[in-house]
Amino acid sequence: MTSVLLVDDDPEIVRALRINLNAHGYRVLTASDGASALRAVEELLAAEDGPDVIVLDLGLPDLDGLDVITGLRRVTTAPIVVLSARLDSADKVRALDAGADDYVTKPFGVDEFLARLRAAVRRSGGRRAAADEPPVRTASFTVDLTAKRIHRDGAEVHLTPTEWGLLEALVRAGGEVLSPRRLLTEVWGPAYTSATHYLRVYLVQLRRKLEPDPAHPRHLITEPGRGYRFQP
Repeated sequence: MTSVLLVDDDPEIVRALRINLNAHGYRVLTASDGASALRAVEELLAAEDGPDVIVLDLGLPDLDGLDVITGLRRVTTAPIVVLSARLDSADKVRALDAGADDYVTKPFGVDEFLARLRAAVRRSGGRRAAADEPPVRTASFTVDLTAKRIHRDGAEVHLTPTEWGLLEALVRAGGEVLSPRRLLTEVWGPAYTSATHYLRVYLVQLRRKLEPDPAHPRHLITEPGRGYRFQP
């Protein structure tokens, strides 16, 4: 499982990112300031359990974010993805020159953020990327969580990033019923918790692509009044 060290002092952002990252199969560690982040990385490395990628807010309460990047680079080669509300291109250049691998400005879309994270891990070689997750098989289709591929009747099924995010959240829940609010938060972000029509539209699309009889789904189940669940 790919591990992420999330360094941010905003509890709402930390909570939202933790939910989304957990839903997409990441192990999430957190630090609320620069000193804690540096200490956490050193302790993890000492235990041979260093993070695979670091997500870092530049606006920390104790240390300048650039100094934190410099300090991290002294001890780890893990990719660093900066999250910042600073829009000045000079700030971006300084962060990249200090050793950051990517720079994402706030506010940001969850899909874009996850894509940037995957790219950073991929470029680094993904030291502990989850390469051993077995495919999830149903009577109708197979889900490869590692390769992010779906096969049905011997052919690959193309899913949009949002369709994949929704399917992955349901599959990883292991049969647990997920409420609309939780799914909307995990897939679209905390600003979309009331957009239940998104779920209906995307569930219809997924069922058309994956279910033998979309009108009577066997795998992507609606639990009236509760939410949705995945049935292998």
